[in-house]
Amino acid sequence: QVQLVESGGRSVQAGDSLRLSCEGSGYKIQDYVMGWFRRRPGVEFEFVGGLHGMPVASTRYSESVKGRFTISRDLAKNTVYLQMNDLKTEDTARYYCARGYGEGVTEYRQNYDHWGQGTQVTVSR
Repeated sequence: QVQLVESGGRSVQAGDSLRLSCEGSGYKIQDYVMGWFRRRPGVEFEFVGGLHGMPVASTRYSESVKGRFTISRDLAKNTVYLQMNDLKTEDTARYYCARGYGEGVTEYRQNYDHWGQGTQVTVSR
């Protein structure tokens, strides 16, 4: 049974850093595209970034987070991470990880077939 479980979300101040985790089970993360999305209040799902490939993973980020967010993975733990630095109030959202398929990271939700339940990040001034 494929499962993705996010953790690490909490309330922080603007300028703080936070690391989210996504632990996968029932499959190996290195065999799939692993993506991060977020849903802000009143906004549709937004692609944040993703990671794919072996032995060295390639990454891709949305313009809104590029330079501030970094995605990495620990194959031994079957876990993907989203390191978020210099957080802004507009980063407040529920963050989801997802397992995707294909040859590269895509921002299209329909290319992801399993999703976690999400973890809430709230950034205040």
